[in-house]
Amino acid sequence: MRHDYFTVADDHAISRQAAERLQMAAFIGIYQMDPVNDPAKLKAEATYNAAADHFDDGPLAFWERYGRRTVERLLLTPGSSVLDVGCGSGASAIPAAIHVGPQGRVTGIDLAERLLIIARSKSLAQNLHNVEFQRADMTASGYRDASFDAVVSVFSLFFVADMVAEVRELWRMLRPGGKLAITTWGPRMFEPGSEAFWSAVKECRPDLVATVSPWERITRPDRLRQLLSDSGISGAEVTAEEGQQRLQSVEDWWTIVLGSGYRWTVEQMSDGERARVKAANLKTLRENATTSVETNVIYAMAQKI
Repeated sequence: MRHDYFTVADDHAISRQAAERLQMAAFIGIYQMDPVNDPAKLKAEATYNAAADHFDDGPLAFWERYGRRTVERLLLTPGSSVLDVGCGSGASAIPAAIHVGPQGRVTGIDLAERLLIIARSKSLAQNLHNVEFQRADMTASGYRDASFDAVVSVFSLFFVADMVAEVRELWRMLRPGGKLAITTWGPRMFEPGSEAFWSAVKECRPDLVATVSPWERITRPDRLRQLLSDSGISGAEVTAEEGQQRLQSVEDWWTIVLGSGYRWTVEQMSDGERARVKAANLKTLRENATTSVETNVIYAMAQKI
């Protein structure tokens, strides 16, 4: 599949924007994307394409919140070029585009085309002509060495089996003086909602219970710092931040389920199974008077010398 790098914001901007994008394409090296065959990548793609219908709903405001905070930590300068891998619906790419200004350039890549459609719509609504959203594999993006002033990964790195290799890949694409920003989940992600969800799934479909989640490999600052060190990066700033997502009602939790990685599990159930799991999950939260879920995160930033 060809990268759709020449999509323009509106008919009136075609000549100017097309010329700018052609120059950028020649610089960073646009490539023909190979078909995705890896089962884990196909699962992630299917999960988040399905989750797109709730991904930007109010109870999932944490996507935008942590994407924006990640970008704020970068202190991007006007005119910078930024790559956002696993960009989703633009939670970090769109703030980055605002920060770098019209002379800058932001490229967001993701495997989930339905999320990219949302991102494009949001950027157009904000009249941003300096951001592109492309379907691409973050492990084989095809960009040249030293192509970007900043590379961002928010809640995406842990989906890659070989995280060391991926961090090295992201680092390779940074120019000297450029910054790498990685944001990942901290401990107790979405608790107590998550535990209640998996307990309900276990009662109905024990075969679907996940014993290990990919993000659990780096839910502590020391583990994320060690990952960067193993990748050849020293002097990284790693900061943990506690957070919560308020629930107006327990129904908000089910919206989070449908708009996040839990969606894959839900999609494997029949309608009857899904209804039983939802009822049991929300019953537990009501009984415990749950009004929020934890959204603890870890930020890491490193500058290439």
